[in-house]
Amino acid sequence: MKLYKKILLVLILITMYAYICNITMFPNSIILMQGENLEISTVLGLKVKNKQTMQASSSLNEKLTEQVGKKDLELNLFNIIPVKDVTVNVIPKTTVIPLGKTIGMKLYTEGVLVVGMSEIEGKKPYENSGIETGDRIIEVNNTKISTSDELTECVNTSNGKNIEIKYINNEEQIEVAEIEPAKTSNNEYKIGLWVRDAAAGVGTVTFYEPSTGSFASLGHGINDVDTYELIDIANGELVTAKILDIVKGQNGLPGEIRGNIDNSITIGNISKNTEFGVYGTITNTNALNIDASNQMEVADRSQITTGKAYILCELDNGKTEKYEIEIQKVFKENNQDNKSMLIKITDARLIEKTGGIIQGMSGAPIIQNDKFIGAVTHVLVNDAKLGYGVFADLMIKQLKEVN
Repeated sequence: MKLYKKILLVLILITMYAYICNITMFPNSIILMQGENLEISTVLGLKVKNKQTMQASSSLNEKLTEQVGKKDLELNLFNIIPVKDVTVNVIPKTTVIPLGKTIGMKLYTEGVLVVGMSEIEGKKPYENSGIETGDRIIEVNNTKISTSDELTECVNTSNGKNIEIKYINNEEQIEVAEIEPAKTSNNEYKIGLWVRDAAAGVGTVTFYEPSTGSFASLGHGINDVDTYELIDIANGELVTAKILDIVKGQNGLPGEIRGNIDNSITIGNISKNTEFGVYGTITNTNALNIDASNQMEVADRSQITTGKAYILCELDNGKTEKYEIEIQKVFKENNQDNKSMLIKITDARLIEKTGGIIQGMSGAPIIQNDKFIGAVTHVLVNDAKLGYGVFADLMIKQLKEVN
């Protein structure tokens, strides 16, 4: 009898845990494209109800995304006990101009990013400050810091007196620390923190959205080379890039597009760096030679099929070409990351030139049945011809995210 009670208790605890996890993991906000189905996965007893119409989850898919705008839903237990409010933003269907052009990006952080630490004349001024690699310094003695030079100047003008540093830690909380700068043999003052105020690189711009003048690129975010964290930007620039060389990829050794952004022309402004790409506004359409006649509909994932498709990619300066690929798998339920489709390069011309997918091709638009369906994001290191693409709808949702 005691064993039976223990088993029953374990089953009850497991059930409670499943319900708590399901409630916790259910998002507070969902973005859907007009006409897209709301895919709901809940444990038995948990239901989603439209708060305006009080319709249960069985009929939501048919009615919810017919009209653009905000919809308020309720996650409840057995249609009786409300447990969570959920907001659904339905965004309009849109058309874009796929580009596939090589561009440069310059990203600037809010404050300066701490990327390392070192001793100064045998001292560690930062030791008890609480500041760690990945934190961002935003103020010194109530003076805002935007560049590493500004930080250096503030530290030097302290003449060794304690300075008050305001910084944002990895949990995005603002903290304050006091540090006493150490004097070097060159009569300079330092606090032992290595910082960076900008990042730059070359990639591919995916599409231009003419109704808003917006763009999307890369299909994945830009991470800091030292902290490996997604760079939290204050602003940035989209600029022209010159292709210098193509390093062919091999199995086990990814290739790359080597480019230069010196003497570049500004194309637009960068406003968002996300897990699903880099976004902003185009201010100089002439620099990209955008052809409005190439405008096409954005497909939702239900329209994507395995089989033939093609990508747009620039591998020679000023020359964007189509290359055939094969979509081998479509992960239609995946909203967690940018590995939405497994793709294979099949075009002999592209394989000859690059070996497959190489660094710098991330963001190359994928087109199937005359619709924009996504962008290249990753290469599989053990087979350069294989890689992943992100769904177009995920990129559009990032672009048009409603606050």
